[in-house]
Amino acid sequence: MTFTGFNDTDFNVFSINGLDERMEGLKSIIRPKFEALGTHFAPTLSALTGDEMFTHIAKHARRSVNPPNDTWVAFATNKRGYKMLPHFQIGLWGTHVFAWFALIYEAPMKAEYGRLLQENWSEIRAKIPGDFVWSIDHMKPEVLKQSEFSDDEFQAMFTRLQTVKKAELLCGITINKEDSAKMSGDEFIEKIERTFEALMPLYKLSQEASLANV
Repeated sequence: MTFTGFNDTDFNVFSINGLDERMEGLKSIIRPKFEALGTHFAPTLSALTGDEMFTHIAKHARRSVNPPNDTWVAFATNKRGYKMLPHFQIGLWGTHVFAWFALIYEAPMKAEYGRLLQENWSEIRAKIPGDFVWSIDHMKPEVLKQSEFSDDEFQAMFTRLQTVKKAELLCGITINKEDSAKMSGDEFIEKIERTFEALMPLYKLSQEASLANV
């Protein structure tokens, strides 16, 4: 399947009531698009990072009552899973698309990564576009715009990554559903490619943290 972009039909999946019904919508409408993105971005990210990347499409298997409010495709260096690893995500809420570099609560090298971020923040911040956004919880849609956050606030966020067991850190972009619907598949892919290229300093630092954590 050729990726054709995200449209109202995709976002409307999150308005479907009922777990089984919404899961069927995710599988039939959104999953094929994630598969197409995986075909493109697994080799693209492998080339960018120098690490072989594998595609993981969210299954939401643990859900038994509440239907998911978001969904995603992730890219990481392990065939079996991604949650313990630094990874990249492309996904949707009912209101917007997101593309992240992500380090979530299961990653064992979070503390080392937080320390390296504190030490190298001035250099890293200069490389990350000011209109990029950050999140400290992948399960919530709220984001923090980099240009509106002070260095002290970022340092506190990095300290939290080192000291709070459930702490997370994600950085990237969001595209509201109206703007996303106007983009062709090629335009969307090009924008996400540029986003992932800009996030490479964060990934490279995670490689260093992973080596230190061995």
